[in-house]
Amino acid sequence: MDIQFVRIDDRLIHGQVATVWVKKFNIERILVVAEEVTKNPVRKVMLEQAAPPGVYVNVITPAKLIDIYFDPLFFSSKVMLLFTNPQEVVCAVKKGVVFPSVNIGGMSFSQGKKMLTNAVAVNEEDIRSFEYLTTKGIELEVRKVFSDSKLQLMDLISKKKLF
Repeated sequence: MDIQFVRIDDRLIHGQVATVWVKKFNIERILVVAEEVTKNPVRKVMLEQAAPPGVYVNVITPAKLIDIYFDPLFFSSKVMLLFTNPQEVVCAVKKGVVFPSVNIGGMSFSQGKKMLTNAVAVNEEDIRSFEYLTTKGIELEVRKVFSDSKLQLMDLISKKKLF
């Protein structure tokens, strides 16, 4: 599998993903890797329909990602992986999925989370997941849109001292 771009964005496929990121990386297939979303047929269909023309979308579980990652059928596809949270990214990495960086585009605020940027809220579990990914040599950069400057996530976390 030719993973061109990995993003955490709990909005998943929306304007920026469909119009900018997909074109920038010449994406042929978007894999939405989100256990929760696979259980919601309406959301799943909406995501499949939100893709730009010519781009295939599959909504899959982290376990299914592992199955297809090692399948020769997918070796030549230029893929974007979209996750809703860092825990599912960690799951993929622990099972052998390899990529050099993760773009953190949007993680909504909810109870127990603290705002890191205007688009990214984290809790202690998120931070532990990001720390794990860092130990694996994966770059963690925050950019909501492509034209934003890259911010290093771990630098932001250490400066804010959230927890």
